[in-house]
Amino acid sequence: MIRTIPNPHRNAGRLAPDAPYPSVAADRVAELLGLCPARDQTHLTDAADLARQAGVAAIWVKDERGRMNLGSFKALGAAYVIARHARDISATPDNTTLEGRTYVTASAGNHGMSVAAGARIFGAAAVVYIADTVPESFAERLRAQGARVVREGADYAASMSAASDAARDQGWTLLSDSSWRGYTDLPLTLMEGYLQMAAEAADQCPDTPTHIMLQAGVGGLAGAVAAYARHVWGNAPVITVVEPDAAPALQASITAGRAVTAPGPDSIMGRLDCKEPSLIALNGLARDADHFATLSDAEVAAMLPVMADAGLATTASGGAGLALALDRAAHTALGIGPDARILTILSEAPE
Repeated sequence: MIRTIPNPHRNAGRLAPDAPYPSVAADRVAELLGLCPARDQTHLTDAADLARQAGVAAIWVKDERGRMNLGSFKALGAAYVIARHARDISATPDNTTLEGRTYVTASAGNHGMSVAAGARIFGAAAVVYIADTVPESFAERLRAQGARVVREGADYAASMSAASDAARDQGWTLLSDSSWRGYTDLPLTLMEGYLQMAAEAADQCPDTPTHIMLQAGVGGLAGAVAAYARHVWGNAPVITVVEPDAAPALQASITAGRAVTAPGPDSIMGRLDCKEPSLIALNGLARDADHFATLSDAEVAAMLPVMADAGLATTASGGAGLALALDRAAHTALGIGPDARILTILSEAPE
């Protein structure tokens, strides 16, 4: 059952005092990403048929399935950090600029692909730790990008702990897409890379959206897009963050007024199945979001065939925001009426 709560911390200050707010410096991003191959913009789809089904004026879908040929918005994050490191060394970086450097991370999905691709482009090595539950097909995709894959741990948290240990022991650069106390500099830059997607969407929308639905795991996508939406459109859009009901880390943290863990069962929304929030994202969303919502696996799964029939096939993780927009049961709580213009992000390709 959909559960929504209003945000009592809107514009009330940071919930994680030791962490910054997300960046809105989108102008820094496009030029650096121009160093990467396959840098074309992704499309904004006017999903008129879905809007009619949902009883609203418009649903606009920022389609990230083809981003940089890596299948996900996350291509913008780690690759941008690595491109910035390469530019710090050379005004004209190439595939030898970062030779001798190793980036290490843990991944349950597309973040590892971005680390691997960014490292390959600029001559660095990439090591990606994955948990025992991650499919071997994903490991093969990482290897195809040149990464060394290490299986360690029963879940994502265990593989991240192993990656952190390796970074410390080997002198490697840990490049996570989350942030925690004492680790915010690289995640702040990584989230800044996501602003390319937000800036494109703002330019492509034919009108100011009345509502924005943003799926969240640790909150990087949601935090970056919400910050930029406020920068461009002010208070006009109603912004809702949606998480799996099995992993409501942001909703629980908003309720508690501080970062907390939200343990629960596994979710089919695997890329959103994160039990602890990014502190940077939490700060930004506490300031910028109006509502926090949770969806069950069944509620999202029921909407996936509807999306596929509209030419928007994705995973449960990639379509959670759109699933919320399509679910009329949530409309009253979120103030969605027949004149609503809803912006959503289709964040990854189907598996």
